[in-house]
Amino acid sequence: MAREGAGPEFIEALARGLEVIAAFEPARPEMSLTDVASATGLSRPTVRRILLTLQELDYVRSTDGRFVLTPRVLELGMAYVSSMGLWEVARPHMQDLVAKVDESVSIAQLDGPDIVYVARVAVPKIVALRVELGTRFPALATSLGKVLLAALPSDELDRTLAESTRSGLVPRWQPDVEERDAVLREVRARGWAVTDQDLALGIRSIAVPLRDGAGRVIAALNVNSHAAETSMETITEKYLPLLLQAAGAISADFARVSALPRVEGSEVG
Repeated sequence: MAREGAGPEFIEALARGLEVIAAFEPARPEMSLTDVASATGLSRPTVRRILLTLQELDYVRSTDGRFVLTPRVLELGMAYVSSMGLWEVARPHMQDLVAKVDESVSIAQLDGPDIVYVARVAVPKIVALRVELGTRFPALATSLGKVLLAALPSDELDRTLAESTRSGLVPRWQPDVEERDAVLREVRARGWAVTDQDLALGIRSIAVPLRDGAGRVIAALNVNSHAAETSMETITEKYLPLLLQAAGAISADFARVSALPRVEGSEVG
């Protein structure tokens, strides 16, 4: 039966396959057929066919009736990142920023009420926030998310935050609508956002927007640090100017790259 609200061009089998892939999360990286069926709400026969298809395509593997994703799934996400060209543009600027602040630097984009990390240059720390490409956190509790949410029209903001997070995390900061709107107005006015242990105890961060050639916010760039090592004064007085400089350079380079003509192919003769 087609799902409610789906158009005539909707491919139910594809949607179910993606739901099965998305069911594998950090808290459940290995699942049985029954586990996947329970997580997705799909029938066991349907899940079995999907898993066997994904196994044939080398997106999952199984051992003793337990299924895990294979590294090939990363190709799906990296195809998105590569298609934007953002990583290639941002990488040298992020590496330069990391060298100056000796902290990890990340880029994230909004996916519903969550942020998803699409690029990162990490610095090894004894105490660090575990982040990999594809990691998602509730947007409102992160500096990256505050920047991205502040760029949304008010009606879109309300719709976005009415959705449920898929991160599996409950942040420390749980504002009401009035406090939320006040914080985002401040972010919108000054053009950057900070968090002081809003997501998790000990984590501080500061973020600024990345823009395309038309000035639209397409992503956010941040520096994160541990509260025991870095004061808020250091973050706002030392890191912020360097972060703004890096974001300006990335945005300018991305605008220039995006403006170049696309060459689909060439002929020799």
